[in-house]
Amino acid sequence: MPSIIDPIHGHVAISELEQLIINTPEMGRLRRIQQLGLADLAFPGANHTRFEHSIGTLFIADKMANAFGLGKGDIVKVRLAALLHDIGHCAFSHVVESVLKRNPAFQPEIKGRKFLHHEMFTKHIVSNSFHTKDEIAGKVGDDAKSFFNEIALMASGDIGSLPKPCLGQIISNDIDADRIDFLLRDSYHTGVSLGLVDVDQIVGSMSLNDGNMILGGTLSYDEDMALTAAESMLIARAHHYSAIIHNPKTQGARAMLLHALESSLHRYGTPNDIRKTVFEFFTSYNDSDLLNFIEIHGDESAKKLILNIRHGRICNAVSRFNHKNLNPKTRMALSTIARHGNAKKMFEDELAKRFAATYGAPVLVDLDVAGGIPKSTRVKLGEDEGFFYDESALANGLVRGISRQISLCVFSRKEDNPALHEASHDFLLGIQKLSPELLRFIRNENYLPIEGLLLVFYSIHRMFCTEEKGVVSMPRLRNIARIYRIVRELGDMDKLTNLFDYRFHDRYGFYYSDKLFEDIQLLVAMGMVDEDLRYYEHKGRWKQRYEYVMTNDGLEYAEHIARYYQPELKIIGTYLGLNKHSIPRDTVSIASRRYKKEK
Repeated sequence: MPSIIDPIHGHVAISELEQLIINTPEMGRLRRIQQLGLADLAFPGANHTRFEHSIGTLFIADKMANAFGLGKGDIVKVRLAALLHDIGHCAFSHVVESVLKRNPAFQPEIKGRKFLHHEMFTKHIVSNSFHTKDEIAGKVGDDAKSFFNEIALMASGDIGSLPKPCLGQIISNDIDADRIDFLLRDSYHTGVSLGLVDVDQIVGSMSLNDGNMILGGTLSYDEDMALTAAESMLIARAHHYSAIIHNPKTQGARAMLLHALESSLHRYGTPNDIRKTVFEFFTSYNDSDLLNFIEIHGDESAKKLILNIRHGRICNAVSRFNHKNLNPKTRMALSTIARHGNAKKMFEDELAKRFAATYGAPVLVDLDVAGGIPKSTRVKLGEDEGFFYDESALANGLVRGISRQISLCVFSRKEDNPALHEASHDFLLGIQKLSPELLRFIRNENYLPIEGLLLVFYSIHRMFCTEEKGVVSMPRLRNIARIYRIVRELGDMDKLTNLFDYRFHDRYGFYYSDKLFEDIQLLVAMGMVDEDLRYYEHKGRWKQRYEYVMTNDGLEYAEHIARYYQPELKIIGTYLGLNKHSIPRDTVSIASRRYKKEK
């Protein structure tokens, strides 16, 4: 079996079928798409490609599949899905995906479905391309189309549609071959070694349980090492954002490219022309093609931005804000805006316009938040099965740390502008004023489930909170599973379906929503809700659970948004009133003065 020599993993064996796929134009395109986009402008060694990463992901996936004892046919599928998992990635990594989220009119439409992220393009390409190539189809067998349809589900992370979920989880999960390889590879090429990823320990700590991947061990020490290995990977994930993705130079280059590409597409032609071209961005363009497109179709400003990118002249960050210098209410507003593409665009454009008018200098604004927190990793310690973040206080803290990561940068498009460098206070005031204004506009167009979730905490707080003799006594919710149940039952009501738009599944023996868990963590990270750690004994083992209480900032923020949700708030209140005795809670008391000054 021939092999490819990889700088991270050494010799990676390649089958004849895999070699045929590697030789296709679809895979060849990935050789000319950089894994970290424009990060090489900040980290000169970071010019590794999506192709390299795909080979590395195949190697890790093969290691995991063999460790799980999968059959030969399943291993073939896992390796192919790993090899093809990024085949729908656009030039310059995630920049063009940002353009699609910010401009719904640019989203290509295939069979009535809008495409807005690379997984959808991956699924489309794998399902429709390879079974039509005679030599590849001949290696697969009679039903090549069905074979590649299954590979497409695995490669795109559509785990719920697979008969064997573990085959998809190896490629797309909290701890998967994709993440393991990119953390190793990005660290190697950038020189940023913050957090260790011990591949052998991680793979050795994982097994299959009821068809799902699970962390764990048979002995006490094995249990400890399983958690330690997963914690180390999560540390690396947290530092990946703070050190690389939120590096001001990386962020500045991304803002420049995004601005230049958007303005070029707006000038390009009819909406159909734009959508057709955007589809080609994900299926045939490489990094150079995208830059050439902007240089041909962009205005003078866009062309100048691309020339500066080519020459490494990146806009200066004149102001940078993160969770440390943004108050909780502003953080909450910005976090919500950042997760709604068109709102993010409006915020950045309006803020840039206001400051350009005030200071007479063009600026770019970039708002970015971290993603990819672990939501579904399961562990089995002894006889009990639970969530990774429930068994590890360090993991829970890291989940909160990743959720908290927010970076708002203002970039100057002039070489030197002292006035802008001295305007941080004005920028901050502008951010604090604009963010709630924009959220009000978004609410007129879209329901915001995270605000519905906050209103549940707020309604429970109002129902049980009392204040007497300078002491405020508040409910502390002690069962997160009960929160899931409340939200699910509220979402089943016709008038609240859109506000509580969460998908639930019962793969763990109870109803659970990855997105709902993520939103709870966001409320904690943004300072809306406090999360307390409590220990309890269960079957001779000490376990931990998390309990939740509203902060004063959360209370004020909820009171502010409640005016926009009066009909929904009434329904929530009625439901909670009927079920108040089944809400598990304790009471926490604090001096009123202290609670109201806890900012």
